[in-house]
Amino acid sequence: MDYKKQLEIAADLFSVKNPTAHFWYQRVTAVALIPLSVWLIVLLNKALSESYAETLAWLVSPINAFAIIGWTIAVFYHAALGVQVVIEDYVSTISVRHLAIRATNLTFLFLGVAALAAMIFILFAR
Repeated sequence: MDYKKQLEIAADLFSVKNPTAHFWYQRVTAVALIPLSVWLIVLLNKALSESYAETLAWLVSPINAFAIIGWTIAVFYHAALGVQVVIEDYVSTISVRHLAIRATNLTFLFLGVAALAAMIFILFAR
């Protein structure tokens, strides 16, 4: 196998496998974040202007809790997709690119799970 063929295979290993799907996942999460961000703004407004009990009562409502949890999932997934594109565009060394993508995906996964665990703790530890 010649050198160019090995480089093509190595570059393909760590790139987006389905760029069209990746593009659409980014767009769908971006569109989903528009209405879900309204709920986040309302939650932040309540947290700053109303009492803790009133804010908690608003948050434990099923639709509000679902919206905030949906926002959390969508924002971390959207951010991971965006950072992956930036890494693929600007990191030229294949091994460093692969490591950076894995590290950022794990970081966003950890942060997302921590945020969801906090939400679950708030919702069920009353």
